[in-house]
Amino acid sequence: MPHFTHEGASLAYRDEGDGLPLLALAGLTRDGRDFDYLARHLPHVRLIRLDSRGRGGSDWTGPDTYTVAQEARDALALLDHLGLARAAVIGSSRGGLLGLVIAATARDRLLGLCLNDVGPVLERDGLLRIGAYVGVEPSVATLEEVADRIAASQPGFAHVPPMRWQEEAVRHYTQQADHVGLTYDPALRQAFDAAMAAPLPELWPLFDACAGLPLAVIHGAASDVLSVQTVAEMRRRRPDLIAAEIPNRGHIPFLDEPEALAAIGLWLDLVAGGMRK
Repeated sequence: MPHFTHEGASLAYRDEGDGLPLLALAGLTRDGRDFDYLARHLPHVRLIRLDSRGRGGSDWTGPDTYTVAQEARDALALLDHLGLARAAVIGSSRGGLLGLVIAATARDRLLGLCLNDVGPVLERDGLLRIGAYVGVEPSVATLEEVADRIAASQPGFAHVPPMRWQEEAVRHYTQQADHVGLTYDPALRQAFDAAMAAPLPELWPLFDACAGLPLAVIHGAASDVLSVQTVAEMRRRRPDLIAAEIPNRGHIPFLDEPEALAAIGLWLDLVAGGMRK
């Protein structure tokens, strides 16, 4: 996996395919592999996946550096490294927040933004649920045991084949000699706790900064992070918003659900159409 260096970190990324440049940004404890399921359904796209600092194949640089602002700068630096003036961005959870920050601070770099189960209002109860497991190694010895238990730890998910949970276990944990480890720096917990200690920021101005850009949101119907009310307000502010509600999914949808694929396909068509103008 290739790397580039930015502001004290060697950062890993994947760059696959040809066509419209699509930068994929993963969630808080996740990395570029989170988009494996979607990648199987993306013809004619140059899919670029960043492992944010502290995750996956990227350097661990300490809790003070694990901020949305820093990670957004890293994402833009990757575009610079690849010689790309602009790209579309699809962001899952925290990755979507990076996309919103880019829209507000470097809008000319964006071709469009797709948000996976994240928006301008984050539900505190959902964030607290996530915070309960950040930085905590599973109390089991094998990935097989993780796969057996992972469904119970994901509220809102139903009718998910057991094979998918096995795939999830491999993507989000590592098998060590006598225990299961994490694929990210446990110090992310310190960064998360510090962020939660402050009032949640007002993000509607960042959303409004997306005016004129093709915009989509994928919403898990049972999500405890993105509410129905927030999606409704997003649609009110942007009547052209492409919105898909994914049944039997909490936070975050896998993105290969039929409803998600249909919305992403429509959004990519709009982005491509804008590029041709």
